[in-house]
Amino acid sequence: MLARRLHGIPPTIFTEMSALAARTGSVNLGQGFPDVDGPPRVIARAVEALEHGANQYAPGPGVPALREAVARHQQRHYGLDLDPDREVVVTTGCTEGVAASLLGLVDEGDEVVVLEPYYDSYTAMIQVAGGVRKPVTLRAPDYRLDVDALRAAVGPRTRFVLLNSPHNPTGTVLTDAELAAVAAVAVEHDLVVITDEVYEHLTYDEHRHVPMATLPGMRERTLSLSSAGKSWSFTGWKVGWATGPEELVSAVLAAKQWLTFTSGSPLQPAIAVALDEEDDFPRTLAADLLVRRDLLCAGLADVGIEVRVPEGTYFAMSDVSALGWEDGDTFCRALPGRAGVVAIPTQRFHDDQEAGRHLVRWAFCKDRRVIEDGLRRLAAADLRR
Repeated sequence: MLARRLHGIPPTIFTEMSALAARTGSVNLGQGFPDVDGPPRVIARAVEALEHGANQYAPGPGVPALREAVARHQQRHYGLDLDPDREVVVTTGCTEGVAASLLGLVDEGDEVVVLEPYYDSYTAMIQVAGGVRKPVTLRAPDYRLDVDALRAAVGPRTRFVLLNSPHNPTGTVLTDAELAAVAAVAVEHDLVVITDEVYEHLTYDEHRHVPMATLPGMRERTLSLSSAGKSWSFTGWKVGWATGPEELVSAVLAAKQWLTFTSGSPLQPAIAVALDEEDDFPRTLAADLLVRRDLLCAGLADVGIEVRVPEGTYFAMSDVSALGWEDGDTFCRALPGRAGVVAIPTQRFHDDQEAGRHLVRWAFCKDRRVIEDGLRRLAAADLRR
């Protein structure tokens, strides 16, 4: 009975592997949810809102306090001036932001350029919207943007680029030169760039996030998506936002009203507090994640798993081909039984199956003791085929 628009879209691998972790009692180094909640002051504001009547529908575009806080955040961090009444809309997490953007903008047959490996909701929603994906592969071991491949992916029916930086799952942060190349292609071919920036504050070492909307000629053709889930450790709250020109934001709202209609009323004023009063939290989180990143990457290398140290996000990519497995999916399904650990195979996130065949993603947003436990289990196990 499944609608044809959903044919060929498998269940999300994240739910599948987390269920496997729960079923086997494994350490879950797969799905990207942290073990520690965000700032207590933000939680207290949500409780206050719950207890003082913020329990009915919020305005469809979002409560004014949050839209205004998002506008201030964009101005403070990136120098982007936004009208909170016309150029900001609140979404039920960035996943809904992606869905509403594609449903609101993509017409049947429109081509959407997307970086692969891709977050699985991108391709699912491109298909549901009737679009055609045009993948550009970030290839191991460096996962850098191939500008020639980007240009080759653009054709007469291309209307959009769906960009993600910092990039999940590779951990790549696009450089100034890579961003400039995307901008040049977008301007030359009159493309709209939809950019997922949920890891915007989680970058490491000398790497920094530069929003596409700040580049010359891009403010008027960029729809920016983000959320509080990652940078403030409230993944379960599902509060996100879309910002950009009024005509693009209006398209998001036009689709969103038929998806969730509105988003969690008592959580929105709390996230406004996070944006306005907890600016230090993401910086502290990123510094702590840097330590956990290095712990995980060193531990994986010690057990013979080739790993690339990520520049952003809270995921690290590895290549398990040296262990003799036919692919990453087989490795990950055997791993709970062999080591009591769960990771995410990423070949489902590729059109180019050979490029992703042996790639596996690991999450380091976990408590250090959880990471250390997972590494001990891996060290004690026979990981070879």
